[in-house]
Amino acid sequence: MDKRVLDVCVISDIHLGTYGCHAKELNQYLKSIKPKILVLNGDIIDIWQFRKSYFPKSHLKVLKRFISMASQGTQVYYLTGNHDEFLRKFTDLELGNIHLLDKLILPLHDQQNAWIFHGDIFDASIHHAKFIAKLGGWGYDFLILLNRAINYGLEKMGRERYSLSKKIKNSVKKAVTFIGNFENTAISLALSQGYDYVICGHIHQPQIREVKKGNSSVTYLNSGDWIENLTALEYVNKEWSIYQHPISIAYDKEEEGEWPEVDIQSLIEKVTKNNPSFNG
Repeated sequence: MDKRVLDVCVISDIHLGTYGCHAKELNQYLKSIKPKILVLNGDIIDIWQFRKSYFPKSHLKVLKRFISMASQGTQVYYLTGNHDEFLRKFTDLELGNIHLLDKLILPLHDQQNAWIFHGDIFDASIHHAKFIAKLGGWGYDFLILLNRAINYGLEKMGRERYSLSKKIKNSVKKAVTFIGNFENTAISLALSQGYDYVICGHIHQPQIREVKKGNSSVTYLNSGDWIENLTALEYVNKEWSIYQHPISIAYDKEEEGEWPEVDIQSLIEKVTKNNPSFNG
């Protein structure tokens, strides 16, 4: 299968290790692209809700795919989020083509820069009421699992899919206000710093929006998630777009067969092999 060549691909909020993660669809997407730069913009592994009893093969395959892409020359930037904040004690770590960071300033074309970070820094509940935030995460995971079962039944009957979480977010004034404040804060900071693009995750709302203020302008982008929207940001020929992957109506089933043995030494050698990065 011919792969689509991308200059940059940004993915966030995969939440590996949770029931709501669409790992099988993500694997399909990753197999279809060949990015020069892959930015994993936070909440990739959900350490908050990590269960020893639940980390299926399809989730492991996503991690293996990232390593494989790095070994083949893709520059992989893993930016930490709140659900994988444990990794922040190891930031500024480099393993060949894999870079672990908290934020990234990415040069693009015509001396334009993209400021990329997860965005949880704007979420007061993460910093002042973490237990409540984690409790909300568990509830969200249950809601997504319930919603998936409902949608399975709806699509079997030929009816349109329904999003419980989006309905709740759109109905709760505080949630809508938070999303608006989040975006406006990111945009204001990017304008003050002179960035051309500001790219976030965290709120699971895919979007591309240009904002002008006086003689300045900035484009706000959000990569969405792989729980409900199954979206990624793609940068090709000096333009950004939102990719949305189709959702399978079938329940996720583990692929048959044993997980293949991995030659760790060979894998390390491939990952740490120097490769030229994309210069725009």
